[in-house]
Amino acid sequence: MIIGVVVLLVGVGGLAGWRWWRNLPPYGPEVLAATATLELVDQTTADAAFSPRDVEQAGDGDQIFLGRVAWERPPDPKVGGSFRIVVLDKRTHRMPGFITVTSSRPDDVGAGSDGALDRAEERYRWLQGIGAREVDGSFWAAGSAVTVSSVDASPVTFVLVLHPQRPETPPEQAVATAPAAVSDLLVALISVGPDGQVYWAQRLLN
Repeated sequence: MIIGVVVLLVGVGGLAGWRWWRNLPPYGPEVLAATATLELVDQTTADAAFSPRDVEQAGDGDQIFLGRVAWERPPDPKVGGSFRIVVLDKRTHRMPGFITVTSSRPDDVGAGSDGALDRAEERYRWLQGIGAREVDGSFWAAGSAVTVSSVDASPVTFVLVLHPQRPETPPEQAVATAPAAVSDLLVALISVGPDGQVYWAQRLLN
């Protein structure tokens, strides 16, 4: 019995140690010295920032926001690590529905939603709203975040268009809407490990 208890304790300790090691960040946010900018722009400015690529065309009542996130390359990045760049309306706790994104390495950036956002939301109260929402027993992810698969993709430039709120929009499809001020929109950088584990989140703007 004593041997069995010892083996069990060793096993539990080993599992706890593995989990600690798995979630240990290879570097902290201070190493990146990340910065973010966000501004309201017109269609011409947004088009020029992405030329020759196309961006979403704004209509009446829409607002166009042009953002940029940059960081310094860490000296010893972990293989398989990635980032999520989140824009969150602090008033409604919703993200934009669509983001156009590019970088110095355009193949390493994209937009969408994944389980890392759920895990970051669980850990950081100020990121409430970036994860999937439960509506009538089902989980929905209507908003989009920027996905960065390489630490070498800095700087990342993105455009998002906010549309006026439409009363007929179902709750599961609700996203950030216009009108909004730059100060209403939080910009955060989330460090994600190769297994989808969240290392840390840093509030860069607002």
